[in-house]
Amino acid sequence: MSEAEKAEIWDRQGRGEPLYVIARQIGRSLEGVRHEVNLTGGVRPEPRRRPRAALTADEREEISRGLARNDSYRVIGARIGRPHSTVLREVKRNGGRKRYRAAAAEKASVQRRRRPKPTKLELSAQLRAKMEALLKLNWSPQQISAQLKREYPDDPQMQISHETIYLALYVQARGSLRQGLTRHLRRRHYVRHAKQKQPSKRGQIPDRIMISDRPQEAADRAVPGHWEGTCCWASPPMPSAPWSSAPAAT
Repeated sequence: MSEAEKAEIWDRQGRGEPLYVIARQIGRSLEGVRHEVNLTGGVRPEPRRRPRAALTADEREEISRGLARNDSYRVIGARIGRPHSTVLREVKRNGGRKRYRAAAAEKASVQRRRRPKPTKLELSAQLRAKMEALLKLNWSPQQISAQLKREYPDDPQMQISHETIYLALYVQARGSLRQGLTRHLRRRHYVRHAKQKQPSKRGQIPDRIMISDRPQEAADRAVPGHWEGTCCWASPPMPSAPWSSAPAAT
C-alpha cells in the first residue's frame, strides 16, 4: 500500500467514514484497510520527517562518487559542505569505503529513524502500576491524569496526560499497558474511532416552504390573504367631542 493511499485512509477515517466505504473508494480490500487502521490502534501515525542535520540522498550519492574517485574524507566533506568527521561516520556506519552504496545507506538511515523511543510508562514501573490500578477501578484517563497531578504535584515523572494513556491503550505496537485494560474504558473500544460531527438543528424551521415556491398569483396581491406586509384594516371612527351632541343653550 502506497503512502498516498495510507494518507487517504487516515483522512477519510478522520472524517468518520466507515472502513468499507474507504476500501471501496481507494480500491483496496476491507481486510487491508482494517489492518492499516488496527496496526496503530486507530491513531494516525506521525508523518516521517527528515532531521535537518541528517544527510540527504543527494549528499550520500556525492559521497559514493567521491569514494569511487578515491577522494579523502576532507575533500568529500568540503564538496558537500559537511565536516569530514560526518563523512567518516557515514561511511563506517554503512560498510566502509569499498562497500559503501548511496541507495543502501539511505534505506538504512530511514530504518534507523523508525525506532520507537521508550515512553514514560515504559520507563517508570511505579507510574505504570498506578495507572493500571486506577484503570481497573474504571477511572477515565482524564480522571487519572488529574488525580496524579494532585497526588504528585512536585514529581513530573509521576504525571501523565490523558492522551498518553489513550495512546498506550490503543497503539498496540507501543502499548505499555495490558491489552485487557481497554475494556475498562467508558466506550470499551479497542481501536480509536473518529468523532462524527452531528449537524446542528438550531435555527431550522421544520417543513419549511421557500419563498421561491409561492404561487404566481401571490405576486399581484389580488387576494387579501396574499397581502404581505400591507395594512388593510380601516381605522375606526374617531369619537365625537362630548360637547358636539349637547343641546344648544337657550
